[in-house]
Amino acid sequence: MNHLDALESESIYILREAYQRFERLGMLWSLGKDSNVMIWLARKAFLGRVPFPVAHLDTGKEFPETYAFRERYTKEWDLDLIADDCPPIEEVDAQLPPDSRFAARKSLGLKQALARYKFDALITGIRRDEQATRAKERVFSPRNEDGGWDFREQPPEFWDQYVTFSQPGTHFRVHPLLHWTEVDIWRYIQREDIPVVPLYFAKNGKRFRSLGEEGITLPMDSTATTIDEIIDELESSRTPERSGRTMDHESEEAFERLRVHGYL
Repeated sequence: MNHLDALESESIYILREAYQRFERLGMLWSLGKDSNVMIWLARKAFLGRVPFPVAHLDTGKEFPETYAFRERYTKEWDLDLIADDCPPIEEVDAQLPPDSRFAARKSLGLKQALARYKFDALITGIRRDEQATRAKERVFSPRNEDGGWDFREQPPEFWDQYVTFSQPGTHFRVHPLLHWTEVDIWRYIQREDIPVVPLYFAKNGKRFRSLGEEGITLPMDSTATTIDEIIDELESSRTPERSGRTMDHESEEAFERLRVHGYL
């Protein structure tokens, strides 16, 4: 078994554990590279079809290419899609910095989805190498009634044994890609020929490395037009993956506050 096979096997095990342990399971689909890998793994885990709803927390500000991708692959992958609009910016904490405030609409959209669809667990596509705060996560991560996350009160996880007991009104986040790296993701996309939004590939000397909404996500300088070139670029780069996310430059404390209050 090679490295990608081992990653795939562990992630499929996590997905099947989640499906067995939770009655109302959903998956968050950001339409980015990581969540597309996650859907691909779920289809492998469950005989070709994702057996639970996938939710896109829609701010109405995705790139046109992203919406086109959603329209096409919802049909091709036969997904049970939830695409409710996130609450407006006026409902967000006004004390957050401007771009973090916009991003926090997704936190409110997530709370809205939890209340509306009564999920007791949500599968997400975060990775430990992506951002410092996310490095503190567990694979099965409990959230309180407000969706909040206390990194000081995470359950131990030994030998792939996961704690999934929760109090009424709380839920879990399940992270099947937590142990992957950005390069792992691209190598797996290449091996499996997984579709991704074309904005990840360079055009006119620019490409998106981390894909969010228009206005708060900026492209990077790049000539990488193939996956091989993206991998070569990543292996020689020291620039953080989320360098194009404007909210990450406002303050680490703002990101920590978002995470504590339910941001992905």
